[in-house]
Amino acid sequence: MRSVLFVLLAIFLLPRIAGGAPKPHVLSFGRWATVKWFVGAGQDKPLDLKVRALYLDSRLKEFTLGTPHDVTDRLIVVRRAFRLNDALPEETSSVPNWRWQRGGWLLVDRITGHVSPINLPEFDAFYSRAAWYRDYVAYCGISDDGKNLYAMVAQLGRRKPILKKALGDAPADDMPDSACPAPSWQRQPVRVSFSSPLDQKLTYSVRGHAVDVVNDEEEEGTK
Repeated sequence: MRSVLFVLLAIFLLPRIAGGAPKPHVLSFGRWATVKWFVGAGQDKPLDLKVRALYLDSRLKEFTLGTPHDVTDRLIVVRRAFRLNDALPEETSSVPNWRWQRGGWLLVDRITGHVSPINLPEFDAFYSRAAWYRDYVAYCGISDDGKNLYAMVAQLGRRKPILKKALGDAPADDMPDSACPAPSWQRQPVRVSFSSPLDQKLTYSVRGHAVDVVNDEEEEGTK
């Protein structure tokens, strides 16, 4: 009799347990599409921008550009793209005047399906080029007033950058990605190098949450 009760109880509870288990999410990217991105002082110079959709369980979540970076087997980061309505208030057309723009970076969790923006201090969506390594990202940042240029290294999960070093004046160019070339990473030991507007190469050693400048003797010793 007791064994029969156990069997009946199992039959009753198993569907509820299975129904309460979280369903795995499916993240996927759509096909690449080429769109026009208008840049320049008057935002009248069209450039080709390749974007693709990010889907969660077959539902559109965001538009993205560039190659995603796998931080862990669970987390990825990817650059965001979006459409901005450029219509003026006095324009009576009911059709929005969409214009594509580059955005910041997104953190995507493959397990939960959560997509969230990453706060990168001084990152400029127009001028900055980011280079990822592990959970670090290096880029040239622009001050809020647009006058100063910084070498920046940020780490996921930390609000403040682990490196912020002045590089001089910010570029006056109206072309994208003109702040500085993309920084370059190396490992064993972990280092990141920046090229300043004066063509000076600056290399920093990254140890956990700390960053130290690498002098010429140290750099020669690792070659």
